[in-house]
Amino acid sequence: METADFDYYLPPTLIAQTPLEPRDAARLMVVHRATGQIEHRRFRDLGDYLQPGDVLVCNESRVLHARLCGRKLPGGGRVELLLLRPHDDLTWETLVRPGRRIRQGTHLVFENEAGVSLQATVIARTAAGGRVVQFDRPVIPVLETLGMVPLPPYIHTPLADPARYQTVYAHVPGSVAAPTAGLHFTPQLLQALREGGIQIEFVTLHVSLDTFRPVSEERVEDHRMYTEWCELTAEVAGRLEQARREGRRIVAVGTTSVRVLETAAQAAEELNGQAITGFRGSTALFIYPGYRFRAVDALITNFHLPRSTLLLLVSAFAGPALIRRSYEEAIQAGYRFYSFGDAQLLL
Repeated sequence: METADFDYYLPPTLIAQTPLEPRDAARLMVVHRATGQIEHRRFRDLGDYLQPGDVLVCNESRVLHARLCGRKLPGGGRVELLLLRPHDDLTWETLVRPGRRIRQGTHLVFENEAGVSLQATVIARTAAGGRVVQFDRPVIPVLETLGMVPLPPYIHTPLADPARYQTVYAHVPGSVAAPTAGLHFTPQLLQALREGGIQIEFVTLHVSLDTFRPVSEERVEDHRMYTEWCELTAEVAGRLEQARREGRRIVAVGTTSVRVLETAAQAAEELNGQAITGFRGSTALFIYPGYRFRAVDALITNFHLPRSTLLLLVSAFAGPALIRRSYEEAIQAGYRFYSFGDAQLLL
């Protein structure tokens, strides 16, 4: 399968730079997989397409304030660190700027005007050109004081309110990028869905920047995903399995929720052949056309970058031709793309 088949041109003016207010004012393209019909609605209309008993599965990972600005010791040269994934409480894989000047053994300090400080030492270089850094104390407790929310590189407008790059149900710290399909939900919309008989469940997948890394190989099958940590608790798995037995739909909110559910379903299939059970650990599941979905009946998602693993996933779910046509229609209709953009509901 050629990666070039999943490329497309997007006018830069359609890359959303700021979030809409309110959150559920985003447009919603409803794509019916069985018929190919496409409808144009608003996200607040989502309940019109859900049925009592449907189960929404949301990723409750919270974005870390993972961008740290500091200086080298000694000398005071400016340095910027982006946390990618932890090895333990003190040791993290990172991206560093300026990378060429940050060698093994370099000491770094990050501090604010209130006197909060964090020190680190570069202990290794990664195969991808990043750095492994060891801090002098656990990082996560001080990130909201010292760090900044890392926005994707295609967003050039500063974010006035960092909470707008968090879902309203973000709970478990660990991501360096938002599970953006969930950004459209408001507390009021979630409550209305619950009152309409929609069951809402939560999973966790800590999103890394590797999720958005373009597929650079010519053949899709040659691409390898980096691992991301995820969890489906046994309690939630039991309720999802009950819904499946009763013929109710599982509606994944975002590609990250899909990967948690499908990872758990694959693991369960290998163990017992059928029932979804809990899962906790790393996943490197790469979903592309030809994949057999085991746990997801419908998908809420944003519009994704060309040649990305996310575009391949939605193409696997709805079919490459239908996704290609829906993207062409979205561009013609002036939809907003990527993290702060509009949404699709793939039924």
